[in-house]
Amino acid sequence: MATGFHVADIVVFIITIVVSLGIGIYYAFSGGRQKTTSEYLIGGRRMGFVPVAISLLASFESSIMMLGLPAEGYFYGTQIMIMLVSGIFANLLAAYAMAPLIYSLKITSAFEYLDLRFQSKLVRRLGTAMGMLTYVWYMGIVLFGPAVALEAVTGFPLWISIISITVVSVIYTAVGGIKAVIWTDVFQCVIMFMGMFAILVKGTLVVGGAAKVWDVAMDGGRLELFNFDPNPLVRHTFWNLLLGSVARNMAFVFNQGTVQRICSTRNLKDARRVIFIVTPCFAFVTIVAVYEGVVAYSYFQTKGCDPLKAGKISNNNQLLPYMVMDIFKDLPGMPGLFLASLFSASLSTLSTGLSSLSAISLCDVIRPLLGDISEVKGAFFAKITVFLFGAIACGLAYLVALIGGTLHQISFSILASFSSPIAGLFMLGAFCPRVTAKGAFTGGVIGLLFSCWISFGMNFSPTVRPSQRLPPASTDHCSSSNSTFKIDILVRHNDVLEFDNMSSHSYPMAYTTDLPERMSESPLEGTAILYNLSYQWIPVIGLASTILAGYVTSLLTGANKPGDVDPRYLLEVSRSVTYFLPSSLQSWMSSCGTQFIKDEYKLKFSSPLLKEDGTALKSDNGVTSPMI
Repeated sequence: MATGFHVADIVVFIITIVVSLGIGIYYAFSGGRQKTTSEYLIGGRRMGFVPVAISLLASFESSIMMLGLPAEGYFYGTQIMIMLVSGIFANLLAAYAMAPLIYSLKITSAFEYLDLRFQSKLVRRLGTAMGMLTYVWYMGIVLFGPAVALEAVTGFPLWISIISITVVSVIYTAVGGIKAVIWTDVFQCVIMFMGMFAILVKGTLVVGGAAKVWDVAMDGGRLELFNFDPNPLVRHTFWNLLLGSVARNMAFVFNQGTVQRICSTRNLKDARRVIFIVTPCFAFVTIVAVYEGVVAYSYFQTKGCDPLKAGKISNNNQLLPYMVMDIFKDLPGMPGLFLASLFSASLSTLSTGLSSLSAISLCDVIRPLLGDISEVKGAFFAKITVFLFGAIACGLAYLVALIGGTLHQISFSILASFSSPIAGLFMLGAFCPRVTAKGAFTGGVIGLLFSCWISFGMNFSPTVRPSQRLPPASTDHCSSSNSTFKIDILVRHNDVLEFDNMSSHSYPMAYTTDLPERMSESPLEGTAILYNLSYQWIPVIGLASTILAGYVTSLLTGANKPGDVDPRYLLEVSRSVTYFLPSSLQSWMSSCGTQFIKDEYKLKFSSPLLKEDGTALKSDNGVTSPMI
């Protein structure tokens, strides 16, 4: 076939699509048939914690992970796994701090919390806008990644990939609601694991065993884990990976998809179980994805033909699809399994984004505009927004083509500029009782503008210098055929590579004519310094600037006093963050800090937030917990 696929590959792929659609159609005609917003958006708050945990895990296992992390392991080594430390910390914070706070409020949109805490529609709208920007860009990146890789390596047309992923995801999300999203995620997670392990097993066997893979990778410098260089311009160091990932993972803690799944469980105990299951599983999947890149390097080094240096591919995100087509060329069905796993990764993330945007649109946009609409009308409007955001995601997928680099770097640098100020808003609300609505809004705007300015400068400024990669694999045994790649694909993918004898560098096509000037070692000046920071610092900048600006503004314009904020919207820092310390030490820290303030608040706010039957009660300041 022209695409390089056997009939068996097409059959495997079609089965995956049909099953995903079938799950959505089943839930469209079962149970309450998704006629109410409660069932459609949060599964009636009756979902089991195991499928919810698998769904949350699958939503993070996007094409960014399946293509981007192996490329990171291949071109930059295993140092990226330092992120796991911060990921574990963030997830534990979610279990012990965020889950009790959010679950007790019985909210559907994460940004309802901002309204409750700050008593400000303006702060809520700011958070809503940033949340929508985060998800639509995320979906665009997720759609573009597999499409561009498959088009270049297999001939599978880019526009067919983008449209087919979008259409399938929109259909089963729109008709089946969160239940369809969760259960298709479970199925797709199985497919993803099958595809990943098939590559690992086959690649390891071809190289000559796990020990040989390890030895080859060690000789190629791929197994470096700790680089303590304090230079903030270095792409990956222990410091920027640790701090950058902590800041970014804070955004995942307050992510709409996370909040929506936690609120769909039966009780707080199950909500915590979801996080406890996801934490080690996500760490394991990350290790497997990075190790795929190590196996790929050992495979091409053993074969004696680096595909990027030899011109077999033009973009580092095409590495894994090229390897799959090479090692499974004599095994019909296996390339189809990889295609199915890649599409499953995109489908799971896209459906999560669509469901989250649907909830945000209904709770934060439609209801405030139309007033108290019925449950049936609310569900109808929520379904319509799924189609709308699906179309927007398709358009953004083509814009992502203007950005070079691995999918991990693209997603981290762009998405963190929106999500880190969101995390800053939630942290100001939960941990800083003195912060006012005016301070939160000012901090959110400053954090958003500052992080977006630096992020877009990093991705589009001509002053950005290329990152140095590890030495490529050997090209001693590359065939002369297909040694060059089509120039039109190089231009579109914006990721041309030039190599010397010692290292490799990545340059956008527009600058290939002035390589000597771009490679000069002249000192960086002005904004060029900010644009050449490691992309890992973007979430740190967004989070820190939001919190700092918000706190300072509150102090300058009149901060809150004890008794001004309902304690049910606050988190006690010492108890939430120091849960791992002995109880005696926690008690001592509480007596010195926030517990005293919260006790003062309790004198003013003494009524429970919810009745025994779960219905909302108004607090003394007239705030009602939103219910669906």
